[in-house]
Amino acid sequence: MTPGQGSPTTPFIAPGATLGQGSATTPFIAPGATLGQGSPTTPFIAPGATLGQGSPTTPFIAPGATLGVMGGGQLARMFVHAAQQMGYATAVLDPDPASPAGWVAHHHVQADYLDPQGLARLAELSAAVTTEFENVPASALARLAERRPVAPAAAAVAVCQDRAAEKAQFLRSGVACAPHAVIESGAQLAAVGDDLLPGILKTARLGYDGKGQRRVSTRADLAGAWAALGRVACVLEQLLPLAREISVIVARGVGGDIVNLPVQQNLHRDGVLAVTQVPAPDVAADVQRRAIAAARQVAADLGYVGVLCVEFFVQRDGSLVANEIAPRPHNSGHHSIDSCDASQFDLQVRALTGAPLAPPRQHSACVMLNLLGDLWGGPGEPARAPDWAALLALPGVHLHLYGKAQARPGRKMGHLTVTAASAGQADAVARQAAERLGIEAW
Repeated sequence: MTPGQGSPTTPFIAPGATLGQGSATTPFIAPGATLGQGSPTTPFIAPGATLGQGSPTTPFIAPGATLGVMGGGQLARMFVHAAQQMGYATAVLDPDPASPAGWVAHHHVQADYLDPQGLARLAELSAAVTTEFENVPASALARLAERRPVAPAAAAVAVCQDRAAEKAQFLRSGVACAPHAVIESGAQLAAVGDDLLPGILKTARLGYDGKGQRRVSTRADLAGAWAALGRVACVLEQLLPLAREISVIVARGVGGDIVNLPVQQNLHRDGVLAVTQVPAPDVAADVQRRAIAAARQVAADLGYVGVLCVEFFVQRDGSLVANEIAPRPHNSGHHSIDSCDASQFDLQVRALTGAPLAPPRQHSACVMLNLLGDLWGGPGEPARAPDWAALLALPGVHLHLYGKAQARPGRKMGHLTVTAASAGQADAVARQAAERLGIEAW
């Protein structure tokens, strides 16, 4: 274990320690510790759905059932935590033997997302299945849906997997998006209008956190960028005069009931979310209302069931432009675990099981900071964890680490949420935390 700065009488045991038999004098065991076997009296919640009182159209899957999730990253891990808190058992399908969610779920099906036997095993274990990220093959979700309820549905996820289909969905829903052109061939490349330059060329599929994107200013830039991206299907978006980035997270039930979290103001650096502030300090109330209405409209038009996030750009004139849809909980909503009476993961469990969707209420102003692998040291440097004890000494700090064994630059290792009675207080403490971590201020 690594000694850190603790109290005068108790050493701080850093992440990586193993938790054993404690007493009133046992030192603090930091996040990342390994838990041993449970006690003989701990009950095991067996797989199998128990139906209770639900909506008129969908039976309620009561606690005691097993809920499945495709994907084993941090979003699945936090879903598993929420489900287990409500009394559900959990099953995760992920090929990584050390997946963050696999470590904490009751069952880890180690298989590829398209493996027939793996999918059959997940369906056998689960009363219902969800997904933690949009790049799980829609065909796998469709196959699972032949045997079990799946939310979100494969068709909705397929729209979010393709930027061209996503743009078309925005237009069908009457939600403005950036002027754009789809490029799948040399002829379409040549036909791009000059008014779309300068712009950002994005791969139509498999792009997230700034991946698969190139900024272009001229036609020569555009041709070179398309070639560099492998001449795959792309979407060119006009570069707009942006003032802010915001996101809206909604949860929609199978009966059409819908709720949302407060609007989140986001700051990205190098295409990756760095800071989220809630309430959104620089976004007018009218803009927030329009963003919520647009996100709800998109979810309704998709016939969506589950948790969905719509990212928006706020232009300098106050107009809104939809950027993309995430058919899952979103990084910008992690604050809700500590700042709201129902988190986005609680809502994901409720939507999947047919439970009532009570509107979540924010009880604390907050600022969330993403903790990337860069904080553990740069390439060629020995890995060294941040001084967690110094952070935990600050009031209102909530530390969440995802159980990833290896830190890499740009890798999401965890997040930190600061809650307080006012936005000003949360911001002040978050800035202290950022300074101690070496994160650039905002």
